[in-house]
Formats: sequence, structure tokens, C-alpha cells
Amino acid sequence: MPDQFYETSNTEREPPRRQARQILSGFSSWRSWRPGGFLVALAVATLSGHARAETPGPGLERLSFAQAIQRALVRSTNVVVAVQEIQRAEARIREARAASFPTLTGTGTYTRLDSERQFQGRAIASIDQLSANLTLAVPIIVPQKWAQWSHASADARVARASSEDVRRQTAITTARAYLTIISQKRVVDINERAFKTAKAHYDYAHTRFLGGVGNRVDDVRAEQEMASDQAQVESGFSGLARAREALGVLLGDEGPLDVVDEVNLAEAPAISGAMAEAISRRPDVKASKERLDAADQVKKDGYTDYLPFLVGTFQPFYQNPASLTLPTTGWQAQLVLTIPFYDGGLRYGLADERESLSAEARADYEGLVRQSRSDVRMAFESVKRAEASLMAAANAARLAKDALDLANIAYRAGATTNIEVIDAEGRAHAAETAAVIADDVARQARIDLLASSGRFP
Repeated sequence: MPDQFYETSNTEREPPRRQARQILSGFSSWRSWRPGGFLVALAVATLSGHARAETPGPGLERLSFAQAIQRALVRSTNVVVAVQEIQRAEARIREARAASFPTLTGTGTYTRLDSERQFQGRAIASIDQLSANLTLAVPIIVPQKWAQWSHASADARVARASSEDVRRQTAITTARAYLTIISQKRVVDINERAFKTAKAHYDYAHTRFLGGVGNRVDDVRAEQEMASDQAQVESGFSGLARAREALGVLLGDEGPLDVVDEVNLAEAPAISGAMAEAISRRPDVKASKERLDAADQVKKDGYTDYLPFLVGTFQPFYQNPASLTLPTTGWQAQLVLTIPFYDGGLRYGLADERESLSAEARADYEGLVRQSRSDVRMAFESVKRAEASLMAAANAARLAKDALDLANIAYRAGATTNIEVIDAEGRAHAAETAAVIADDVARQARIDLLASSGRFP
């Protein structure tokens, strides 16, 4: 897979994305400089949670984005089937071609009669007869067979083009599965940080309660929040396991696979260039065009059904014993001309069917061209909105962290109860999760943009 598919070629949109992801990645060490035992515990919990989420499962193979795409294009079930379809189409070429080539067959016959046949006292058929012959048939003028050979070659081209479309769809599905694992790992990371933040808060509230400073309500609320976050941690790991298994199945592996977290996707061209490339580079559009060309070719070759065909045969033979009409050895040659005068309307029915198939293929192609242009326009709009959403979500997560910080300071100062802290923890957790989801949506939108313009894979 060429490296340029995964490298950034235009930095016009990189600064906002980089800024948003720096905000997200900075949460792991957020405000660790503030004094106080609770915030120190929060920082330690954040860092340890981040380290655990980044560690792949035991024995899991980690693949880069390019490696995953390359493996899918070789081992995916759909790709393997598509390759076999190409081989089947090439076999059909050989089958169709055979009707235009000479054929040589041999025949041997032993005959036993009940008695010798005689005429006027002379044997004309022996009781035991042995005969053999070779028949060489040479198609001399067979326009129908030549047309079928050409049609089989067109079908093979369609199969190859369809295979490229299958590879494209497989690559897109693999990219989505790969990005899903990255997103799920980040969700797990967030859930673990939220759990350890809640645990640190519970430890602080419980210590205050045991020391006679706090109250039982604060203690129970803090413990309930910790239990809820723990449930989300387990749910996140379950989702991560499913995503890894899905990638393993997609890549034809016997077990789950893990991923490297960095994915750099190339920028798409300007929208005008993407429109043109969608028609010239997308495998699904090219496959549809090949199907249209093949259908048109079959329709145009319909005239061969009305043409005569000429076949020559040559047949040496052996007959023992010789008869009145056949010597012991000899040969015969024939030219057989066949003229199709009337076939009950078969040729007219075939012509109508071919006309309909050609019209269907043309409609499919024209519809796909319109759809590809629509895909490009929608992809550009989706990328624009997804990146704006990512920036807003990252900013919301940063503000939610600030609010949590202020709530903790107020609680430690005795100005509020811990209900404000728990509420701020929930909002911070939700905001950070939303930021990760927005980042995943932005990456998925970039995949759609590259695929719609024919630049991926």
C-alpha cells in the first residue's frame, strides 16, 4: 500500500485538529501542579489509568493502519472470493474460446451379430465387426462463437473491476474497524480515569466521614459514583474486546488484533478535483462502466445470430472386415454450411433481452455517477462539520475539567456538599467521552472523503 495514502499532504486543516487532540491528550496530566492530597491522587490515578488503557491485551498482535489494510486486501474473505471470481471468469474465456478452435475425437466400435449376413451367397456383414475413426472438426466461419469468446473476455474485465471494488469496500470496512478500536481504547481510558477520580474523591469523603468532619450522605454519594464508574469501565473493556475480535475476523485472523493508535490520513484535493477523480478513480464507478460496456457489446453483437456458419470435418476410418460399402481403411471430408432461417422467435427474444440489460446497465452507471458526486459533496460537508464539532467538544471537555477543579476546591473549603463535585465529575466524564466520539467521527468523515474521491485505498 503506498505510504501517501496515510500521510498528510496538506496542512491546511491540521492546526485545529492538532489543537483539539492536544487538549484531549493533555487531560491525563491535567492540573497536576495544584496542591492538596486529593488532586495529587487524581493526577496519579489519571496517569495510571492512561497507562493501563494503552497496554494491549496479552499476546495480541498490534498492527499499524497500513499493515491492517494490506492484510485485509490479501486475507479478507470477500477479497479471496473476488480473486476466485476472476479465475472463474478466465476459465469461462477458455470455455468460450474452445468452440472457435478445432476439435479431434476418436471412436472405436465392436459389433457382434447373431449371424453372418449374406446376399446371393456372398457375405456382406461379418458376425464380428471392428471399426474405428478419427474426426477432425475445424470451425471455419463461426461468428456466433467468436462473439461469445469476446463476451467472455468482457465478463473477465468486469470481474477484475468488481474485484477492485471489493478491495475498496474491504479497505473502507477495515479502516472503520481500526478507528473503532482506537476510539474504544480512548473511551476505556476515559472510563478508568473517571473511576479513579471518583475513587480518590470517595477516599477523601470517607476519610472525612471517619474523622467526624464529613457526613454519611457525602460518603454514600461518593461511593455510588465510584461504583457507577466502575461499571462503565467494565462495559468499555467489553466493547474493546468486541472491536478487536471484529478486526481479527475481518483480516482473516484466528484471534483478536490490536492497533497502533496513530493514524495519519492524507488530505483530499479541492472539491472540483475530487468530483473529477470520483469518476475516474473510484473502482465501483469503473466496474459499473465495464458492465455497461460489456452489455453494449453483447447487444451490438446480436447480429451474429442471423449469420450462417461453416464447419469443415475430416474423418479417417478403419473397418474390419471390409464390407461392400466400406474398405478396410479410408477417409472422408465434409464442408457443412448451416443457415439459420427460422428458430421460433428465439433470436428476437434474445435481442429484446440484451436491449433491456444494456438499458439497465446504463441507468446503473449514470445513477452511480450522480451518487459519487453527491458522496463527494456530502463528505466535504461532513468533514467540515465534524472538525468544528471536534473543536467544540474538546473545548467543552476542557471547561468541564475546569468546573470539576473548582467544585473540588469549593468542597475542600467546606463551601458546598459533594453533590456539586459528583455532578461535575459526571459532566466532565460525559464531555470527555463526547470529545473522543467527536474525534472518531472526524476521522471516519475523512475516510469517507478519501473513499468518495477515489483516493482510498
